[in-house]
Amino acid sequence: MAGDRTDTTRTEGEVSMATIGFIGLGNMGLPMALNLTKAGHAVRGFDMSEKQTQALAAGGGVAATSAAGAVDGADVIVTMLPAGEHVRTVYSESVIGRVPKGTLLIDCSTIDVESARAVAADAEAAGLPMVDAPVSGGVAGAAGGTLTFMVGGADTAFKRAEPFLQAMGKTIVHAGGSGNGQAAKICNNMMLGISMLAVSEAFVMAEKLGLDTARLFAIASKASGQSWAMTSYCPVPGLVESAPSNRNFKPGFTASMMLKDLMLAQDAAEASSASTPLGHEAARLFKEYVESGHGAVDFSGIIQMLRER
Repeated sequence: MAGDRTDTTRTEGEVSMATIGFIGLGNMGLPMALNLTKAGHAVRGFDMSEKQTQALAAGGGVAATSAAGAVDGADVIVTMLPAGEHVRTVYSESVIGRVPKGTLLIDCSTIDVESARAVAADAEAAGLPMVDAPVSGGVAGAAGGTLTFMVGGADTAFKRAEPFLQAMGKTIVHAGGSGNGQAAKICNNMMLGISMLAVSEAFVMAEKLGLDTARLFAIASKASGQSWAMTSYCPVPGLVESAPSNRNFKPGFTASMMLKDLMLAQDAAEASSASTPLGHEAARLFKEYVESGHGAVDFSGIIQMLRER
């Protein structure tokens, strides 16, 4: 039976170091775990892919052979998993009831609000402070340590989690109680999906009207049509140097991931009786795009589907 954790960090100089169990070393999780290692923490990680686990070991971490092995002896548990069902399973089978009271839990997965709140309630009942901390910034942000974290949880849990999140990200925002991090993430990404469709439609229409897209960009980027989807991630190549459109839509954020977030937003809208007609249409269009075989393409590539119509 798990005991109590009374001392969760070791201190070297002015930096508090911790033993961190990291579960989920995918395209996002691996660079996040490596950044924790670079910050001086002892990171023990597990992933279903042995290749990913060994990549953590090569970067200074320790490879675990199971989720339970990753959390044993850890001061902090960080998870980055695909969906709510995986989060519920990992925490119920490998974390809660296994780790000592006081162990800090940080779930960085993007999942449904209901699952986030249910797992947090189970953690609280077991004496485990927990935050949901989904991210924005994509693989580049994960690698560069510039992610934005939207965090839900009690004030005390947030304050404990913040130094670890700062090792992986640039902007850390406390969104409120448990589940509010997930709520913020899906609201944000619903806006992003709608915005990308609006930008794509406008630029395709400009092409058909004979308006040079560079001239439209010069105008709209300084006018009321300005948006992040256009000025930072323009789906037309040659206008924003860092945009995936210049790399044949090699993903920073795949269409499949956008569809996942839009569907989570629709589930939340239904559960809360929120009216989201544009969110609904965005989900429908991205579903069509993904089902036509473009799930692995960057989500901004949806302009190609609109252009072909």
